[in-house]
Amino acid sequence: MYIVYILTINHGKLIMALKEELKLKRGFEMLEHEAVLNIYYTATGLKKSADEFFKSLDLTDVQFNVLMLLTYQGGDEFGLSQAQLSDMMLVNRANITTLIDRMEKTAMVVRTSDSDDRRTNIIKLTAKGKKAFEKAEPVYLKQIKQAMTGFNQSELKKLITTLEKVRTNLRK
Repeated sequence: MYIVYILTINHGKLIMALKEELKLKRGFEMLEHEAVLNIYYTATGLKKSADEFFKSLDLTDVQFNVLMLLTYQGGDEFGLSQAQLSDMMLVNRANITTLIDRMEKTAMVVRTSDSDDRRTNIIKLTAKGKKAFEKAEPVYLKQIKQAMTGFNQSELKKLITTLEKVRTNLRK
């Protein structure tokens, strides 16, 4: 059985079903498959949009994420260890080392040894990193609001809960 898709209008904007966006000849046999592809396709679109957006700020999305984590999770005095950054960013430690190397070369962050454990590196924002973040954050937040236009608070909470369920299922 195939589902018939229609285009709908939401706040004056055309919403297109995935079948039409991908120009598929047939619909999906499993609603679950369509849902997973919608998540994947949406995530891919968000990533492409983020790449373009951050390129205009001479950053990458991952660099911005480091700046944001250091600003809001590390604080001015303490910073975060590379291990903490790796855990918060869901990347492996080898990738975070390369990323921090690049950011250190551009003087956005500084790496210091932890006074309690010299094997641990603490990453802190530099003045240049703070300035880059302060320039990017307001524009970033505006982009986020634009991407989520048309959702009320209840819908956003439901979306969050729904995606949390998907991630929980993936861990099983």
